[in-house]
Amino acid sequence: MAVSTGASFLLSLVMAVLLFSGMQMYKGWFVSSQLHTLLGGCVSSILFLLILTSLGNLESIMFGKHFQTKLFPEILGCLFLALFAAGSIHRVCVTTGFAFSCLGLYYVNIVAQKTHSTTSSSTVASAKKRR
Repeated sequence: MAVSTGASFLLSLVMAVLLFSGMQMYKGWFVSSQLHTLLGGCVSSILFLLILTSLGNLESIMFGKHFQTKLFPEILGCLFLALFAAGSIHRVCVTTGFAFSCLGLYYVNIVAQKTHSTTSSSTVASAKKRR
């Protein structure tokens, strides 16, 4: 079920703030073992996707529906914010967060290309020579 752009902006922003505050509240749990540290990187990649979604929706509201999120400054800025939040947890969270964020961005790009691509049918004209 899809929501409007404004509602999606608010939902992703609220979830990003809640996720960031949860990461800070459970900082001790994330550093308690190696597996939890890897999970912290995964959570920071989810934070990256939520920040990117909220920023993309905000730009869509401000600049129109056909405005696209570019690599610089939107994606790199959101990645920097998410990795900065992961760095406040543990150094390894930054590395795993970067890897998971790149993987998540790859799959988001695939879904966006399938959803928003224009299908053009090419017709091949057969030329027959008549004698």
